[in-house]
Amino acid sequence: MTATVPHNYEHERALWDAFADSAWKDPSNGEPVFRWTQYKDHPADPGPDFLGAPASALEIGSGTGRAAAYLAERGVKVTGVDLSPVAVDKCGEAYGHLGIEFVCAEILAHLAGGESSFDAVYSIFGAAWFTDPARLFPLVAGSLNPGGIFAFSQPPAIPGAYGPQGMYKGGFAGPAMFTYRYSYPLTQWKTFMEAAGFSAVEAREIEAPTPGHIGTLLVRGVKS
Repeated sequence: MTATVPHNYEHERALWDAFADSAWKDPSNGEPVFRWTQYKDHPADPGPDFLGAPASALEIGSGTGRAAAYLAERGVKVTGVDLSPVAVDKCGEAYGHLGIEFVCAEILAHLAGGESSFDAVYSIFGAAWFTDPARLFPLVAGSLNPGGIFAFSQPPAIPGAYGPQGMYKGGFAGPAMFTYRYSYPLTQWKTFMEAAGFSAVEAREIEAPTPGHIGTLLVRGVKS
């Protein structure tokens, strides 16, 4: 089981707006790229093939939109959902010509609407890290076509620090912008996936290119 925490989405939206403003100051963030890890050119990164060969895909927590743009350039019909209107506006300006639909919404409410279905749903350090998996994963399963793939990546849990964890933006002074992230051991992620109806679940950690550095949690399952 996972604890329930009282989200304040206005506080979270302010945090992700600040993140989007900061991210788009770096010109390199405008280059489409798809990688699951936080390391450029990681030799163990499985890349977009980890999603199979979807005709349609939904990115939950689309951030800078670079992964969505990469897939769209290769013929995938992509929708990106993000809580930040700043991120959605900037992604629309940069990649709207690729036919990507960027939606500003809270992910649980959006998926509960059930308006569309996809061949793949994915999160790269995105909504799967910042949303209660017991609530999110069943909604993701409901948004997938039969045989569809759900895959996500994020930092692995710090040993012994499991469950929902609050996180402030920056230091401990100034406006209270915060969010919640969810961390669990590999076995627990697999349990969440299977409870939501996913089969052939794999959960593993990709080691960092430099020994002793932070690795990457990678999880994938198929809608039964």
